Amino acid sequence: MQIILGSSSIARQKILAEMGYEYKIMSADIDEKAIRTEKPEDLVMALAKAKADAIVSKLQTSDDQEKDAKPSILIASDTVCANGNPKLHIGEDKDAEPTLLITCDQVVVYEGTIREKPSCEEEARQFIKSYSSKHAATLSSVFVTNLKTGFTKGDYDKVEVLFL
Repeated sequence: MQIILGSSSIARQKILAEMGYEYKIMSADIDEKAIRTEKPEDLVMALAKAKADAIVSKLQTSDDQEKDAKPSILIASDTVCANGNPKLHIGEDKDAEPTLLITCDQVVVYEGTIREKPSCEEEARQFIKSYSSKHAATLSSVFVTNLKTGFTKGDYDKVEVLFL
């Protein structure tokens, strides 16, 4: 089984490595700031879907895609089709094991404002300093697509954090 990690996240790479998986890294190359929603729950799902869509598009148009490639698990961070169940054509071999696309995203909500990855080291310091003795929430999404059947399932989780 081949795994493609659609993220440069050190934490996600560490999880896969500690579980004994070998993987390749593939970038989604999307403009995350162009995707906006009012609710943070919708944002983490929309971002994870957009990353998956971008990677799937790259895979579908790749000239060097092998017809008999091994089944894959594709993990992208920071992802749903209009009907929620896209019909994808990667791995159409009926005898092949399912290929899973796993995507995720995470944001912080602080004082009603959605905070994504800091743009620089100084902004990261400001974020951390502002959290002192206050509450923030992290919202994380996971979205799984079976690329053989097109079946999808996703959800998000919210964790409240008090910084002391």
